[in-house]
Amino acid sequence: MGTLEGRVAIITGAAAGIGFAAADRLAREGAVVVIVDIKGHEEAAEMLRRRALKAEAVAANVTDEVAITQLASDVMKRYKRIDIVVNNAALTGVSRMPFEQISHEDWRHMLEVNVIGVVNMCRAVSPYMRAAKSGRIVNVVSGTAFKGAAGVLHYVASKGAIISMTRSLANEFSADNVIVNAVSPGFTVTERMAGAPEWMAPLAEAAVQTRFLKRQAVPEDVANVIHFLSSDDSGFVTGQIVAADGGSVLH
Repeated sequence: MGTLEGRVAIITGAAAGIGFAAADRLAREGAVVVIVDIKGHEEAAEMLRRRALKAEAVAANVTDEVAITQLASDVMKRYKRIDIVVNNAALTGVSRMPFEQISHEDWRHMLEVNVIGVVNMCRAVSPYMRAAKSGRIVNVVSGTAFKGAAGVLHYVASKGAIISMTRSLANEFSADNVIVNAVSPGFTVTERMAGAPEWMAPLAEAAVQTRFLKRQAVPEDVANVIHFLSSDDSGFVTGQIVAADGGSVLH
């Protein structure tokens, strides 16, 4: 029996990359995983089902508060519980430019997805987790928020906001035994990044040089920490930011 047998997990941005690796790990531990994304979600869920894992796909944009509220309601109606939420959906800061060149439109879009999207998901599941006096929320942040990376100010700001939100949410939810933590990946080689080796490879190699553990990070490295933060083993851990980056950031 897996460590998450019988539990239900909602994972946003789970069609690929870290999100899919988390869905795979949690499903292998016995959880029903609800893969939420704007594309690729059906294929991702089918990949898990072909291995006799429990997964379903839902098309939803985390910026749509009505859709996310309905998602949580539908999951509750079907499974009678929501045990785990992994807030992974995000825009990335791949296109680098001086902060003076980042438009207000780009700022708004970044914050709407990366910050308000997390708020929407937490608000949607709050009544169910509070009523159950149980739950795990895992936010995916970024080591760039600790390092102050140049050229992606709007992305860094969004991840810094989620770090602060994680701590405050842990405080607000504590009376109802809902545990909130975050995982902070370093530069992680996903399918998308592997598909553009000509300009991703130098970034990935530079990231390796900042680590104690001199190898590339893969999605499973982060998924393993997400599993820990979703399981009973983290029952006395809340409000924390756990770095899964090979020792690149120390805090």
